[in-house]
Amino acid sequence: MTLLKITTMRSFVILWLALFSVEGNAKMTQVAIVIDDMGYRYTDKHALTLPGAITYAFLPHTTYGKKLAVQANRDNHDVLIHIPMESQNRKKLGPGALTSSMNEQAVSESLTKSFAEIPFAIGINNHMGSHLTQLYQPMAWTMAFLKQNDLFFLDSKTSPNSKAQQAAIDFGVPVKARHVFLDNELTEHYINQQFEQLIRFSQKYQTAIAIAHPHPETIATLNKLIPTLKSHGIELVPLSRLYQVPRESEVTAISE
Repeated sequence: MTLLKITTMRSFVILWLALFSVEGNAKMTQVAIVIDDMGYRYTDKHALTLPGAITYAFLPHTTYGKKLAVQANRDNHDVLIHIPMESQNRKKLGPGALTSSMNEQAVSESLTKSFAEIPFAIGINNHMGSHLTQLYQPMAWTMAFLKQNDLFFLDSKTSPNSKAQQAAIDFGVPVKARHVFLDNELTEHYINQQFEQLIRFSQKYQTAIAIAHPHPETIATLNKLIPTLKSHGIELVPLSRLYQVPRESEVTAISE
């Protein structure tokens, strides 16, 4: 066989392998896990020891929020600001909250203060918000701020009637939604069940987003479960990775 033929064949093999690799990566099942409600408790620091590319969402202006957010960012984790939003049951909101009584300027000023504290955050998701996310105008003002600052939105889907995703699309803000809550009940059995649901959901749709919280029960159980993702052919990725997936692949969050 001539040198030219060998070189040509080698080039063909390299090209075929490259195309196969790209195709394989495109079809890789990917899951993002977001730990919400970070910042109020000293023990929240234990959530930062979870294995893999966990994403963390920090409540603004909380006792430990900034310090833990800096640590998470230093360890190359995606960091969100977990913005409190008005709920239907009118639960007490913490600092940095958005409510239906605020105008556009107040919404913008509140978000500006939250990002001044955690300037490296790459987006926000809603804490509570079952009332506010159903109102298009406050969501539009929120998305205008995010668009101006090149940030993205994750809808925690605390209401099935949320207008947040539509507002984000209208303003050109990258948006995704939560699919599974992992720890609405703080038992190992329940968290295991929800994690299995996350696996099934991601295998069906290729991607999935789960939300959990820094409870000791959750952290202990996830420390056991997260390493099992690989055996199911699932890659744990930073939340930002999923924003590279076309919007057409969006699917509805699983109701609880």
